[in-house]
Amino acid sequence: MARQLDEQMAGRYPVGQRLRVLDVGMGQGTQALRLARLGHQVTGLEQDATMVAAAREALKGEPEGIRERMRIIEGDGRDTGVHFLPGSFDVVLCHGVLMYVEEPDALLAGLARMLAPGGLLSLLVRNADALAMRAGLAGDWAGALGSFDTVSYRNRLGLDVRADRLATLTDTLAGIGAPLQAWYGVRVFTDTAADDAEIPGDLERLLSAEERAGRTDPYRRVAALLHLCGVRG
Repeated sequence: MARQLDEQMAGRYPVGQRLRVLDVGMGQGTQALRLARLGHQVTGLEQDATMVAAAREALKGEPEGIRERMRIIEGDGRDTGVHFLPGSFDVVLCHGVLMYVEEPDALLAGLARMLAPGGLLSLLVRNADALAMRAGLAGDWAGALGSFDTVSYRNRLGLDVRADRLATLTDTLAGIGAPLQAWYGVRVFTDTAADDAEIPGDLERLLSAEERAGRTDPYRRVAALLHLCGVRG
């Protein structure tokens, strides 16, 4: 997904331009730190205190220049208007968050307001149109049959959460003034891999295969996750 995000950013902004990035639901800060290392000014917003502590600890180990480029705020992604003025960011990330939000439209509208004109909104969501894939590939036929007509699923943490359909999000993005410009599949081939699986020796080929599948029909349509990129009008 990092490659996909970099591609979209490079296609919209001159090489070397320092961008203002907001990472909503940044978790332990992996993506935010990566972008700060690339020279961007990054603000991470995270509700979970444990994740905030982990991100701050990771930031401590970075050189001073990177520490100066990254700000961490503990707060709810639905309250961006409390923390920031409209149009404050060139790029807004919301990765792995929507599945925990029962009614995401208000959150998405708030994120779109944070974007400057022409700004990029990057979403990573669970693909509701492919919920049956993991169960089916694992031979769980009852689970597969039960997944066709729902957007609900149980994630690897054992939590009951929600997936999103591409068509629905396409309409939502158009309605909030950040219409969809590009979308990708993520984890087309590797969704069934165990969390503790060893990194394969041919990792680069694996990543290349995933990247190719993530931009190619019909493979991207059955990916576990969808990466959607909208642009503020």
